[in-house]
Amino acid sequence: VQLVESGGGLVQAGGSLRLSCAASGFTFDDYDIGWFRQAPGKEREGVSCISSSDGTIYYGDSVKGRFTISSDNAKNTVYLQMNSLKPEDTAVYYCAAGVIPPHYTGSPYFKNVNVWGQGTQVTVSS
Repeated sequence: VQLVESGGGLVQAGGSLRLSCAASGFTFDDYDIGWFRQAPGKEREGVSCISSSDGTIYYGDSVKGRFTISSDNAKNTVYLQMNSLKPEDTAVYYCAAGVIPPHYTGSPYFKNVNVWGQGTQVTVSS
């Protein structure tokens, strides 16, 4: 059971990146999938996640309108398209498979995380 992220890098403010997260050993029907990030000296925060049961998508307030999560179930891969990047988006981005609480309406959050990816660095220069 594994998640492998790719697509991070260095980009100027206003630019775009697309992160990919490939799953192996399980399918997206088994878990909800999401992206989290952690900047130096800060707590890990939810960026976006998608429910496997009904496709509901959640975004953090700081990325709404700029980031888009999507999944390709045939490839067992989830993507995070990041546009209009800002220096404050600089962080290590982690893909995770877990469980969104039933009837949840808040920011991206997993009640349980079953698998974490290794993380990919995103650096946005000003």
